Amino acid sequence: MISLAAPVPVPRRRRRAAVAVAVVLAVVLLASGATAGLLWAARSPGAAAVPAFDGPPGADDGILVSSVSILDTGEPAIARLDPALRDAVGQASHAAAADGIVMEITSGWRSARYQQLMLDEAVTTYGSAAEASRWVASPDTSAHVSGRAVDVGPLDAQFWMMEHGARWGLCQIFANERWHYERATTPGGTCPPQRMDAAG
Repeated sequence: MISLAAPVPVPRRRRRAAVAVAVVLAVVLLASGATAGLLWAARSPGAAAVPAFDGPPGADDGILVSSVSILDTGEPAIARLDPALRDAVGQASHAAAADGIVMEITSGWRSARYQQLMLDEAVTTYGSAAEASRWVASPDTSAHVSGRAVDVGPLDAQFWMMEHGARWGLCQIFANERWHYERATTPGGTCPPQRMDAAG
């Protein structure tokens, strides 16, 4: 009888095979990321101005592996935000915490090539450039690329921001994106009317 508490020995050949499979998978994933980056750049209109990935996108492009605090300035997605936006979100986050709401940043600054990758993926997901543009802006128009936008979560933080964000000049910009906030008014001012989506 085998005890569930004790580890079951794995034959050395199986361990080597498992390691070999893991290494091959990692190489395939990395290679496909690099190749896909070149393909995205090649097939996207106007992509000549956006550098192609020579490997998978990473933290230097603003990718967040998980949600972070606005105070996590070790992350380029936070560090490269407009300082006034970062300060406003920090104050809002502190006030939300006093109300028992934990505000997380799910996306902040993004490189132009990361934004292009997102747009290209949206075209694949939604089936057309027109539909994709409702959800993802181009690199030359995205407020994320210029460091002037953050996406917040979870849901209770989004609802809290809808109600209180204008106290710090933070406004929901798009009606279809309750998570996307920019400094669009003076603190305590009135937010501009929301646009239907990123396309209009």
